[in-house]
Amino acid sequence: VQLQASGGGLVQAGGSLRLSCAASGRTFTTYVMYWFRQAPGKEREIVAGINWRGGAYHADSVKGRFTISRDNAKNTVYLQMNSLKPEDTAVYYCAARKSNVITIAPMTEYDYWGQGTLVTVSS
Repeated sequence: VQLQASGGGLVQAGGSLRLSCAASGRTFTTYVMYWFRQAPGKEREIVAGINWRGGAYHADSVKGRFTISRDNAKNTVYLQMNSLKPEDTAVYYCAARKSNVITIAPMTEYDYWGQGTLVTVSS
């Protein structure tokens, strides 16, 4: 499985962006998909996760502002980001973990990672 993230960019505070992560391969539905982010000088943190049925988890820091979704027919997971804040500035990564259950696991336990897409929110 290869993951290709896109959709990052520069946006003003209060604005919106939608990130996409396209996955290759025919076993997309066997993976829980995640979005992580890493701000400069900080550790990578989980943002959201979604299982194949659409059951989702969102970190408290983004709850109510970000929404993860997936289109299994297109092998793509999305992250709709609204009401963006300067503290959302980070490189955003998509990841896949073979499972039916959304789990916050050590970074080494995710099977595949995308290359990252930079989101910059100006104040």
